[in-house]
Amino acid sequence: MKAIVVEQNGPPENLRYREVPDPRPKADEVLVRTTLTSLNYADVQARRGGYEAGSPPPFIPGLDAVGVVEALGADVTGLKLGQRVAVFTSGGSYAEKVLAKAVLAYPVPAELPDEAVSGLTAMVTAYNTLTWAGRLQKNETVLVHAAAGGVGSLAVQMAKALGAGLVIGTVGDTAKAAAVRRLGADEVLGYADFAEQVLKLTKQQGVDVILDSVAGEVFNRGMQCLAPFGRMVVYGHASGQAGSFETRPLHRQSKAVIGYSSGHYRRSRPALLRPTVEAVFALLQAGRVRLLVGARYRLEQAAEAHALMESRQSTGKILLYP
Repeated sequence: MKAIVVEQNGPPENLRYREVPDPRPKADEVLVRTTLTSLNYADVQARRGGYEAGSPPPFIPGLDAVGVVEALGADVTGLKLGQRVAVFTSGGSYAEKVLAKAVLAYPVPAELPDEAVSGLTAMVTAYNTLTWAGRLQKNETVLVHAAAGGVGSLAVQMAKALGAGLVIGTVGDTAKAAAVRRLGADEVLGYADFAEQVLKLTKQQGVDVILDSVAGEVFNRGMQCLAPFGRMVVYGHASGQAGSFETRPLHRQSKAVIGYSSGHYRRSRPALLRPTVEAVFALLQAGRVRLLVGARYRLEQAAEAHALMESRQSTGKILLYP
């Protein structure tokens, strides 16, 4: 089969399209013929090297895929040959065929097209950062950083669907603001003075939930506009820098800083993700959330797709088709 292989860490040009052996499922796995896969920023970081979830080269990147079950491991039940599924892959997803543990393979409802469910990592992350980690309550205010990105564009919609009040997004490029508003954001801000603007919009009260995939200085300033009893959810560090804060406001104002990683759940508590996937599929079926697709590439164009993601000029999800 054909796949994209990171032969050595470095720039997008190190993504090589080549022939690799077909994978064989273990007893608890399924083999899926891929119809599409999606890019996640974790793929870029893994390719560069030094990322926590990365593997030493050579490796196939990618976290999730959509496709059709082609083979079943000896112990697999509840799935059947020819069934359309969305999966978190056991290995990389940038390939014509992928492996997935059966516990991380989810049948796709007939009325949902492949593209609608293609951003599995982003959809699960958006939902769980708002609910499990963020404990979002009806009418609470939400600040979503990187609101035009794969997770952010879904989180804006989900926040509204889950009953949030004021939803604010931040973007690095003002050209993306209109797209974020169309997704349901009440306000869209740049990063330069977002903390001051948030306080102004909330009459100095701050926001109840902040979703932060950027970290660094964005995290530091976010703490300045987090309301008493508010929850700051950190699920990435796209800036490449760690954030920092004083602990005194946490107990004095009952604030919380919470970490979240879909990858950690996949590895440590995979069965817990199924209710989230089912809830997200229900939102998709009801038309309350939609995946924003920013670009589509052939699998062999993975380097171009990575270059676009690194440029920070993309919106929504970037998809790869074998």
